[in-house]
Amino acid sequence: MAPAEILSGKIVSGQVRDRLKQQVVEMTEKFPGFRPGLAILQVGNRDDSNLYINMKLKAAAEIGISANHIKLPNTATEADVLKCIASLNADPAVHGFIVQLPLDSDKPINTEKITNAVAPEKDVDGLSSINAGKLSRGDLGDCFIPCTPKGCMELIRQTGVQVAGKRAVVIGRSKIVGAPMHDLLLWNNATVTTCHSKTSTLAEEVGKADILVVAAGRAEMVKGEWIKPGAIVIDCGINHVPDSTKASGKRVVGDVAYNSAKEKASFITPVPGGVGPMTVAMLMQSTVESAQRFLEKFQPGKWTIQYNQLTLKMPVPSDIEISKSCIPKPIDQVAKEVGLFPDEVELYGQTKAKVQLSVLKRLQSQPDGKYVVVTGITPTPLGEGKSTTTVGLVQALGAHLHQNVFACVRQPSQGPTFGIKGGAAGGGYCQVVPMEEFNLHLTGDIHAITAANNLVAAAIDARIFHELTQSDQALYNRLVPSVNGVRKFSDIQIRRLQKLGINKTDPMALTKEEVNAFVRLDIDPGTITWQRVLDTNDRFLRKITIGQSVTEKGFTRAAQFDITVSSEIMAVLALADGLDDMKKRFGRMVVASSKKGQPVTADDLGVTGALAVLMKDAIKPNLMQTLEGTPVFVHAGPFANIAHGNSSVLADKIALKLVGKDGFVVTEAGFGADIGMEKFFNIKCRYSGLRPHVVVLVATVRALKMHGGGPAVTAGVPLPKEYTEENLQLVAKGCSNLNKQIQNARMFGVPVVVAVNAFKTDTKAELALVVQHAKEAGAFDAVECTHWAEGGKGALALARAVQRASQAPSNFRFLYNVELPVVDKIRLIAQQVYGARDIELLPEAQEKVALYTKQGFGNLPICMAKTHLSLSHDPEQKGAPTGFVLPIRDIRASVGAGFLYPLVGTMSTMPGLPTRPCFYDIDLDPVSGEVNGLF
Repeated sequence: MAPAEILSGKIVSGQVRDRLKQQVVEMTEKFPGFRPGLAILQVGNRDDSNLYINMKLKAAAEIGISANHIKLPNTATEADVLKCIASLNADPAVHGFIVQLPLDSDKPINTEKITNAVAPEKDVDGLSSINAGKLSRGDLGDCFIPCTPKGCMELIRQTGVQVAGKRAVVIGRSKIVGAPMHDLLLWNNATVTTCHSKTSTLAEEVGKADILVVAAGRAEMVKGEWIKPGAIVIDCGINHVPDSTKASGKRVVGDVAYNSAKEKASFITPVPGGVGPMTVAMLMQSTVESAQRFLEKFQPGKWTIQYNQLTLKMPVPSDIEISKSCIPKPIDQVAKEVGLFPDEVELYGQTKAKVQLSVLKRLQSQPDGKYVVVTGITPTPLGEGKSTTTVGLVQALGAHLHQNVFACVRQPSQGPTFGIKGGAAGGGYCQVVPMEEFNLHLTGDIHAITAANNLVAAAIDARIFHELTQSDQALYNRLVPSVNGVRKFSDIQIRRLQKLGINKTDPMALTKEEVNAFVRLDIDPGTITWQRVLDTNDRFLRKITIGQSVTEKGFTRAAQFDITVSSEIMAVLALADGLDDMKKRFGRMVVASSKKGQPVTADDLGVTGALAVLMKDAIKPNLMQTLEGTPVFVHAGPFANIAHGNSSVLADKIALKLVGKDGFVVTEAGFGADIGMEKFFNIKCRYSGLRPHVVVLVATVRALKMHGGGPAVTAGVPLPKEYTEENLQLVAKGCSNLNKQIQNARMFGVPVVVAVNAFKTDTKAELALVVQHAKEAGAFDAVECTHWAEGGKGALALARAVQRASQAPSNFRFLYNVELPVVDKIRLIAQQVYGARDIELLPEAQEKVALYTKQGFGNLPICMAKTHLSLSHDPEQKGAPTGFVLPIRDIRASVGAGFLYPLVGTMSTMPGLPTRPCFYDIDLDPVSGEVNGLF
C-alpha cells in the first residue's frame, strides 16, 4: 500500500489560527473595545517553561488575543499562587487562564490544588477536576478539553475519516493526554481501549486499532509491524535519542517508530511538527471559545445583577420596618456584580465592605460614566427628600431600566442620628440598607477622623506647653534625640528645615539661631483655629476651659468642641484623590498663626505622617446597597456650611469607572442648590476634574408653599392646614425659589431635571402646577415622583428624564476664576447665586482677607457658610429675595482641604440635644441582637 499521508500540525494549526483571527475581528467589530483575554501564570523561571510561554504569547498576539504573562518568583508560596489565581478568576477581562506547569518553587505547592483553583469557565487547559468530570460524563459543550487531546482530535478530523464506530486505542493514561483522549474518542462514538504499562498484549491491541493515539513517553516504543494497515496514527511523544550526525548529538523522535509505521498507516503525524503545534493552536481556540461564551452570557460593560423585589405595603411602614423586611445580598456578591475583584474588597461583616484604591489604577483606561448631582430648592427644616430621591433614582435606573448605576452618598454623623433629625439612609422604599449599619459606626471612618483631629489638637497645646517650659537646647535635645550616639532628623523635620530655608541634614551643624527657629513654632494661642471634636451632640462643650490641672503649670485657655463631621480632616478626606494627596493636604492644614503672623501647619507640628496612618483605612470608600440591590458608595460626610457638603471624590471616581461609559453615578449635594450644588461645582468638581452631565433639583409642594408665604414649618410640630389643603396661590408664589434655583444650576451650563417629590397631602393640581412652572423656568424636564411609597418604580419617569438629559449638551463652567481677589469671589457668589445686591465685610472679615492674602491663601476657592433655610443670610426671608446686602462676619481657612469659608451670620459647629432626642425610641433586642425603633 502507499505510504501514509502526513498530518502536518504546522499546516492545520495555521489554518486554525487564521480562522480564530477572523473570529476575533468579528467579535471586536460587534463589540468595540472587546478582546479575548488570556492569562498565563508562571512560577519560577525554567527555561523550557519560558520557551513554551513565549510560543503562546506569540500565537496570541498573531490572533488578536490580549495575553498577560504573570510571573511569580520561585520563592512564591502556595498561598501566593492561590491569591493570584483568585484575582485572575475575578477579572472579567480574562477569559482563558492557564497555570504553566511544572511549578518551579522552592516552597511545597500542591499542583492539583492549584489547577483546581482555576475557575472552570476559564480553565482553557481543561485540567481542573470539574472540567475533567464533565468530559468523562460527556458534557463536551460545557467544558474545556485539554489542549493536546483536543489537537489530536482536530488532526483526526482533518483525515475525513468518521470516528463513530471505529476501534480506537490510546496508549497512556495521564490526566493531561491519555485519560481525556480516551473520553474524547468515546463521546465521539468510537470503541475505545486504553493501554498502559501493565497491558500484557500491547502489540495485539495496537493491531486492532483503526485510530491509534500514543502518549507513552517512550522513544519509538510502538513498532510499525504492530499497526493495522490503513490506521490513523497520532504520535504525541517527544523523546531524544542519540544521533552522532546532529550537532547536538541527539535527535527528536516520537513514541512510534515513524519510518516503519508510515508504511502501514493511512495517516500519521510527524515528530516534530505534528501534535506539538496543535497544542498551542487549541489553547488559542479554547480562549476564543471562552470569550464567545462570555459574550453570550454577559454584555461587555453591562453588569449582571440580582435585584431585590420589593413587596410594597400601604400605608407605608416605618423606615426601620421596611429596612428589616429586606434581606440584603452578601456584600461580596454585590462587589462581584459590579466588577470588583476579591483582593480589591475588604469585608466588614456581611453587608458592608471597603474598596481598595488600586481599582482606579486597574480601570484607568476605562471611560467614565454619566455624572449626576442631586440637589434641591431651599428646604423646610424637615428636608425635602434629596437622599430619598437619590436612592429612588438609582433604583429606577438599575433595577427597572437595567443600567449600570452607582449612588455615592455621605456618611451621616451620629450627632443628628441621636439628636433631632434621626437617620439619613433615605426613607420609605428608597433606603441604603441595613439602615442601622449605615447610620451608626459603619466601618469606623468618623471615629478615625475623631482620633486624627484630636491628635492635632493635643499636639498644639502640648507644643505650646513645652515651648513655655523649656530652653531652646532642651527642646532640640528632645526633638532630635541621640540614639546610640547618633542624631538624625526625621523626614518631616527635614521638611520643616527646608521651609525655614535651612538646607542642612546634620543635626550637629545647626547654629543657635537655626536651632531657635527650628524648635520654636511660637504659636499665638489667640489665633488657634483647630478645635477638638466629638461625634455626639453636646451643647455644653461649645465653650470650655482647658489646662486647669496643676500639672499644666497655669497654662489655661478657652477652647471648644465641634462635632466630628465639621473637622477639616473630614473635608480633606472628601476632596483627596489618593493617599499621597491626602497626606499632602494634611501637611498643609493651618492650625494657628505664630506671634509673627506666619501660618503654623500640621507639618510644622510633625503630625502629618501619624494622621495618614490613622486615616489609611478611612480613605477607602464603603460599599453598601439599596433596598432593591443597586450598589452604593458611602464615603465622607463633611458639613455643608463650613465645608462643601459632598461625598468623596474618590468614591465618585471609582464608581464612574465601574459603571462604564453608558452607566450613571448619582451623588448628592447637601442643603439647597445655592449651597451644596454651588460648592459641588466650584470646589469638588474643580479639584476632582470631573464634569457633571445632569442636575436633579428636588422640589416639594410643602417647601414651595412655605416660600409662597405659608406659616413656619417646625420639626416635631404638626403641619398647619395650609400645607395639608390645596392652595395653588401659595404654590405659584413660592415657585420664585424654584425658578431661582433652576437658574443657579443652568448658570453652570448643566441641564436641569426637576424631581417633584410628591407627598400624600399634595393634590394633582398642585403637582402639575410645579411641573409647569419648572419647565417654563428653563428646566430640561420636570416630573412627579412617588419613589418614597413605590421605590424605584415611582422614580421611573425621573430616571428616563435623566437619561435623556444626559445626552443633551453640557457646557459646564465654573462661576469664578480662583485667581480673583477674595472679596470679588465672595461678591460673585452672593450676587449671582443668592441674589444679593452687594456684600459687607465686617472688620474681623476684612482683617482675615488681608491675612490670608498675605499668607498666600487668596487664590483658594470660596466655601460660603450661611443658613440653608433662605437664599439670603436671614432664615426668615423665603422665596427669592433680592436687593439685600450679605454681611460677612468672619473668614476662616481650611488650607489643607483647599478653601476659605466666609461666615455669614452665626452658626454652631456643635449641635445640642433637643428636649426629646431620637435616642428615646432606639433600643436593642437582647435576645436577637436586633436594633429596634431606629430613626
